[in-house]
Amino acid sequence: MSTSPRHADPAQPTSHSSGPAEPGRHLEGHTPAATATAAGPTDTGDDGALSHRQIITILVGLMMGMFLAALDQTIVATSIRTIADDLHGLDQQAWATTAYLITATIVTPLYGKLGDIYGRKRLFLFAISIFIVGSALSSFATSMYGLAAFRAVQGMGAGGLMSLALAIIGDIVPPRERAKYQGYFLAVFGTSSVAGPVIGGFFAGADSILGLTGWRWVFLVNVPIGLAALVVVSRTLHLRHQRLDHRIDWAGAFLLSAALVPLLIVLEQGRTWGWTSTGAWIAYAVSAVAAVSFVAQELRMKEEAILPLTIFRNRTVGVSSLASVIIGVAMFGGLASLPLYLQIVKGASPTEAGLQLIPLVGGIMAGSISSGQIIARTGRYRIFPIIGSGLLVLGLFGFHFVQYDTPLWQTMIVMFFFGTGLGFNFQPLTLAVQNAVPAQQIGVATSTATTTRQLGGTIGTAIFLSILFSAVPDRISTAFQNVAGTQDFQAAVARGLQAPAGSADNQVASALQQAAQSGDTGATASSGVLSDSSFLSGLDPELAKPFLIGFSDAMDLVFLVGAIVMVAGFLVMLFLPNVELRGGSAYSERNEAAGRAAAERAAASAAPQAVGAAADDDQPADGPERPAGRPGEPAGAPVV
Repeated sequence: MSTSPRHADPAQPTSHSSGPAEPGRHLEGHTPAATATAAGPTDTGDDGALSHRQIITILVGLMMGMFLAALDQTIVATSIRTIADDLHGLDQQAWATTAYLITATIVTPLYGKLGDIYGRKRLFLFAISIFIVGSALSSFATSMYGLAAFRAVQGMGAGGLMSLALAIIGDIVPPRERAKYQGYFLAVFGTSSVAGPVIGGFFAGADSILGLTGWRWVFLVNVPIGLAALVVVSRTLHLRHQRLDHRIDWAGAFLLSAALVPLLIVLEQGRTWGWTSTGAWIAYAVSAVAAVSFVAQELRMKEEAILPLTIFRNRTVGVSSLASVIIGVAMFGGLASLPLYLQIVKGASPTEAGLQLIPLVGGIMAGSISSGQIIARTGRYRIFPIIGSGLLVLGLFGFHFVQYDTPLWQTMIVMFFFGTGLGFNFQPLTLAVQNAVPAQQIGVATSTATTTRQLGGTIGTAIFLSILFSAVPDRISTAFQNVAGTQDFQAAVARGLQAPAGSADNQVASALQQAAQSGDTGATASSGVLSDSSFLSGLDPELAKPFLIGFSDAMDLVFLVGAIVMVAGFLVMLFLPNVELRGGSAYSERNEAAGRAAAERAAASAAPQAVGAAADDDQPADGPERPAGRPGEPAGAPVV
């Protein structure tokens, strides 16, 4: 790599140009003519590599966009219970998450193709703008379904923030040197992981801020941060762009949506409809037909597909993508359940729950840093996803044994190892995919890796939350049966019946009394907790105990299913090959390829001229021979 930036006077042509500019390759926002004279952070060495200072300048803009996406995830994850309770839809919260993930999943590969056409910087700015609009809309939601619709808009922006940033990193930083810059990104995720829960908890815990319900600022806070990101990105993110024309697979995007949405509707409504009802079977049929049509469409579009199926013929890409889907299922399912366990079962506030997740964040950072440094030194990455997958299996299986009264420090130990497993998978899998494809396919490969992980996350969130809220009523009912005969519980019911009318204790005790008389054993009393669990925080501990046990037992089932799914991910990961990491960046490789193409064109055009010159040598001169030129003049120059 070049070790220092190159400067040039904007008004004067550079004297150290290594050759003619590549056709169609220019700074985004500048004409090709301006490229030859304009100096800036994108000036490169003769090999097309960027200096450390130039890369850092570009990373500033990338980190602003990534911070926006990372902060939103941590803020929402710790405040979703408060939001769902206020909107009376705790059991509908899956929609707020899956709507966001499904649009992000669908648009991620589109951003990759559109970035090749119009330049990644323009698309990055567009993604930030859409994210700001979606955030502003989400802050004014009046129902969980309305919030889900606005979160879908937000996801359309989020899909480009992470994938474009990773693609740009793949462009400018060689695989072996990526670990050197990994600390900057970990600083972004670490800051957002700590600040997000604190900010989200503050907003979610406030009754009103400037006339708006506190939790609405969870989304509204993205607006000023996003505007600041727009300014920073527009001023720092200067990239070379070589236009690559593509056909956009709009039909593929539609069919992928048509395959996912009906399935998610069944997962959310199946508890009400019945899993074998007429409506469920219609949704299954629509999803299956759309899935088959999607595969046919992708085969027809070939390299222009939203998910090019040919790229999966590469063993590294195929194995990594399948593993990413499975890891996404397990990861998002686990991450959706943990904050609920801490807030509902352990009674933590949103802020406390966020801070209690720090061991998980610490594990992710430890896994990412250690794997990145070792990969940079050895060039070998295969072992880390395998170990990471094994840690995810153990972590999910460990969560299965966490009960409502398990000491928090024991749960935090499991969190750390679960986070380490995630850290061992994030960077190495993306690195493996980017390294396994030609430099021209970095954008497509990166978006494919991101899409498969988000696809798994969408499915995992919907399935695991559906399992959770399907199991909660039965688990709570069983817990009521187990404690109903104890003296402590009967005394708590008696106290509740004497409590002021309308209080949480009185309402629960009255519902339990009616349930006991009807032989319902607590099922009716537990139904209200699925829409609003906020009453548990002020409930008599003995009356709350069956609810807490029921939620904890239902979450144990979720984590057990996740562990079983992750076993399949571990087995898939064993087939991941280890391909030697490249030493050059995608930019330098594209420069070399363009240089070879230019040399071949020059050689091809020179061949006819050489033939013509040889023919002229065989003919007599038309006039007197011209003398050799004077010094400084070419031979044969006319004598004046």
